[in-house]
Amino acid sequence: MNVRSLAAASVLVLAAGLLQPVAAHAATSVTFTPRTILAPGLPTAEEGGGVDQNVTPVGTISLTMTASQSAYVVSKMRVNSATIRSLFDNEVVCSGRGAWSKNMVIGQNVYDIHSGSPNQDVTLYTRFLIHPGVAGTVTCTANVRGNSLSNDDATYRLVSGYIQFADTSVINNPLNGKPVQGSVSAGVHRLNAGTPVQRLPALDDFTMPSGVTNLNVVGDAELMVCVPSTPCDRYQSAQVKFTLFINQWRSDGTLCKTDASIQVTHDVPYWVHHKYVPLNKADFTVSDAPGCIPRFNAYVKAEWLGGETAGIQGTALDLPDSRGSSSTHDSDMSHAFVLPS
Repeated sequence: MNVRSLAAASVLVLAAGLLQPVAAHAATSVTFTPRTILAPGLPTAEEGGGVDQNVTPVGTISLTMTASQSAYVVSKMRVNSATIRSLFDNEVVCSGRGAWSKNMVIGQNVYDIHSGSPNQDVTLYTRFLIHPGVAGTVTCTANVRGNSLSNDDATYRLVSGYIQFADTSVINNPLNGKPVQGSVSAGVHRLNAGTPVQRLPALDDFTMPSGVTNLNVVGDAELMVCVPSTPCDRYQSAQVKFTLFINQWRSDGTLCKTDASIQVTHDVPYWVHHKYVPLNKADFTVSDAPGCIPRFNAYVKAEWLGGETAGIQGTALDLPDSRGSSSTHDSDMSHAFVLPS
């Protein structure tokens, strides 16, 4: 099984800035048709165990790109009305000329409709940058991936959503001609008493063109509670604080400016298991003070405050291309990127 798993402080930023659908001239966009999603039951031991995961394509967009062009992709999905607690993943799979591909997935368990929990209505955003590096057409498909967390089949409703190219001219790092982004490596990067801090996802030193005056910085983390192969009380939770750090540097290597204003603390029970934690600083103003240069770094600091062992989830490996398929692919999870302007 490939295990994967919005706070009030983030909601205003998310609603007012990065996640709003943009005007038609700025994006190629498809609105999802509401539908019922099948979440197959977990196979019993007699049936061989494991996971039977359904993959439901719900929308496809495409864009003809130049070799130097970078674009910003956003998929929003809202689901509810689950008959049984189930895994809900918002995945985007992109492909282009030759063997180029870029995939991202964000997931969280959706509670059943009778639970009385806020987690019975879940909205997830999967967002990232693409840069094929060759001229051609890029196609991106949004998939709902999911399975029941019981041996019985479940369903839930895809209520609304969209996939779009929200920006088709993202400014690149002038040193390498690529957009600024980075994903967390495969595995679950633990948070507990022995390792109370992880700085993931992270963007190491990067440079922007001299005309850039603002950075829109995103750090999306996927938190898992009760990491596999560790002791876990399923009736307890983990408490983790997240802070998005953005630094600008001087030419002599000293700090010019820092921002840590975007932060949130979550108390996540085992039954949620996978928690989507979006952090977004949409208005980091680039300083032109003496000695300051357009060189930056950014990261999400995750601090374990107590409870069960947790972790930051990295790239999900060997995901079936479709239900029952023997062909697989990898999809990045915890991820950070920059939209300069």
